[in-house]
Amino acid sequence: MNVVALIPVKGFRNAKQRLSPLLSCAGRELLAEAMFRDVLAQVRMARGLAGTFVVTGDDKVSSIASVAGAEVIREKSENGETSAVDFARAELKGAGCEAVLIIPGDMPLVRALDIEQILARAPASVAQPFALLVPSHDRLGTNALLLAPPDLIKLRFGYDSFNFHLRQLTENGLPPRFIVNEHIALDIDEPVDLQRFLSYERADGEATHVARRLLGEHEVAARRRSENL
Repeated sequence: MNVVALIPVKGFRNAKQRLSPLLSCAGRELLAEAMFRDVLAQVRMARGLAGTFVVTGDDKVSSIASVAGAEVIREKSENGETSAVDFARAELKGAGCEAVLIIPGDMPLVRALDIEQILARAPASVAQPFALLVPSHDRLGTNALLLAPPDLIKLRFGYDSFNFHLRQLTENGLPPRFIVNEHIALDIDEPVDLQRFLSYERADGEATHVARRLLGEHEVAARRRSENL
């Protein structure tokens, strides 16, 4: 099975507004860009992908993706994650792609090995439709989906998307396959996510990611502010 990666990314300006109690507008913008660069780099390093695509309506995101060697699917305007992914899925299927791995650009712990773990579950051929989900740590979000063909089920990102996607599989006569991956499970949307990220990195002893280095200057202030939330 030939699988391509698809990363939906909005522009960084005004990104991650729910983190405003902890980070300034500039800090949130830096974080969003750093996480995207991290995810893109790890996806590009993962073995087994037939290509990497970024869907966006933003010039800066497009430039970063192109420089990194990814192909850009350009939206005319940004209309939300679900709309962007649906637009890109149609483009990819029209181009003959057999399967797509949809992975957000805001998961600062993800490694190439995590991507390869998902790909290892895919069948060798696309004789039968196949779907595999990776939930967020709270089992409310869907942080990665492997779909063959790309338009296999209806998608809806946001609150409780994981259960929505499981229902879609069942309604389409597909087994509800999912795997748990602690790196992919953590996306950064809320202050508690940021604190979880900082705590994990301290315990893990790794500080190699761009996102972690950029957050270094904010860590003490973020911890103090979170105690007062």
